Amino acid sequence: MKSWCCILGVVLMALENTAIAGSLANNAWQPTGCGSKPSVPVVDGSSVEAFNKSVVAINNWQQQAKAYFECLIKEANTDNNTIAESANHEQAVFQQDVEKTRIAAESAKNKLDKH
Repeated sequence: MKSWCCILGVVLMALENTAIAGSLANNAWQPTGCGSKPSVPVVDGSSVEAFNKSVVAINNWQQQAKAYFECLIKEANTDNNTIAESANHEQAVFQQDVEKTRIAAESAKNKLDKH
């Protein structure tokens, strides 16, 4: 029980010190610091003037979308790295516990074999 409390403490400290960028809810991941995903503009071909306004809107949308998706990728990579590091840490701790248990069992067996 004591070792599990220590493991839990280490994990919680590790999670506190890592940057968790997005949120996961209902089997869907979303970035949290990128703002809203820009809405796709409507192309209006009713007149030259309307079309020209559409082109301006498209250009603005492309710039906003580029910034949004760059942020999304950055947050996703941050979260992926945090998950991988946490999983690798937990696996290493588990392997240490398995080795400690193996050594303790072997020591107890050797002690009992001497009697």
